Amino acid sequence: MLIEIIFALLLGCTAGTFTGLIPGVHVNLISLLLISLPITFISPVLSLVFIVAMTITHTFLDFIPSIFFGSPDEDTGLSVLPGHKLLLKGKGYEAIIYTLYGSCIALIIILISTPFFIFFLPKIYPFLFHSMFLILITASGYLIYKEKNSKLWAFIIFCLAGFLGISSLNLNINQPLLPLLTGLFGGSSLITSVIKKQKIPKQKIKNLNQIKITKKEIVNSSIASILSAPLCAFLPSLGASQAAVIGSDITQEKNKKQFLILLGSINTIVAGLSFITLYSIGKTRTGTSIAINEIIKNLSLTHLKIILITILISGIISFFLTIYISKLIAKNINKFNYKYLSIIILSILTTFSLIFSGFLGLIVFIVSCSLGLTTILIGIRRTHLMGCLMIPTILFYLPF
Repeated sequence: MLIEIIFALLLGCTAGTFTGLIPGVHVNLISLLLISLPITFISPVLSLVFIVAMTITHTFLDFIPSIFFGSPDEDTGLSVLPGHKLLLKGKGYEAIIYTLYGSCIALIIILISTPFFIFFLPKIYPFLFHSMFLILITASGYLIYKEKNSKLWAFIIFCLAGFLGISSLNLNINQPLLPLLTGLFGGSSLITSVIKKQKIPKQKIKNLNQIKITKKEIVNSSIASILSAPLCAFLPSLGASQAAVIGSDITQEKNKKQFLILLGSINTIVAGLSFITLYSIGKTRTGTSIAINEIIKNLSLTHLKIILITILISGIISFFLTIYISKLIAKNINKFNYKYLSIIILSILTTFSLIFSGFLGLIVFIVSCSLGLTTILIGIRRTHLMGCLMIPTILFYLPF
């Protein structure tokens, strides 16, 4: 059985590498395919190990397409901004390493946070559930209030994104989040790169001992992650991007390095703690936790131990995988015409939207790109675009 578990873990890391690197292919999609298979083919424990390993690996690898190619998912959307700026300075590999440091910090925080989630979350969740709409409204208002350039435009973009989100989620299309989020973040960034005719300089490849973070940055990232990420692990529509903005405001750290470390940390924490939340209160926060809940109706303490061990081991494996792959890409990316590369990736994202979500999905993608471009031109934070999920969720939890 041990050999089978190790194989399932390695297979999960392989699948997570695939979903992390390929825009439009998400761990939720692979998880849904897994639970559609006849249950007799796959042991529940092996499925559990596979899904957890895949999810954690995905959170390490998914910054590579976000930073190098401007093709993020909903959890890495904000990394496009500081990551792309470092890429244009020849520091794309360095940007990836910062997110890796954050993900490594996250592994420790997940282990430390688990007892709290097990013993205290069941007691406070009923209160949080009935106050969910107020919490989400407060979080949204805070993010708009913290906008430096134009609070009015931030509010307008937030509302427009919310209307777009409501429309997309109520259309009869498959995978509505794929064209919606890909257009808002990835597509708009790629179009900007094409318009500006950006050229990627030769990337500097430093040794790990040359890419240093200070004790202060480690402490600040840890504090910000502990304060913001666990809340987002069980609150719907609040993801890594919003948690990173809130966390960076808490610690008053505004530099690119600190933000990437924080985003990497929160991205992994939110994914890992979603499984702990499922064990603690039986609530599904992500697509992968939904899949596990379908496979194993009631997680036991033994299952929890397996989850924690899988998170730790797959995280260590993913660290070295990400270093190798990002270094390979960094060495060769300047050899390509970035304008044509951006056009190719944009074409792939457009094709994915059409294949997975149909013609209506393609329209959603185009409209989302337009709204994302508008946000870039206005010069406000693109975190306000997450109103596409926040507003539908607020409406869902309204008590009247």
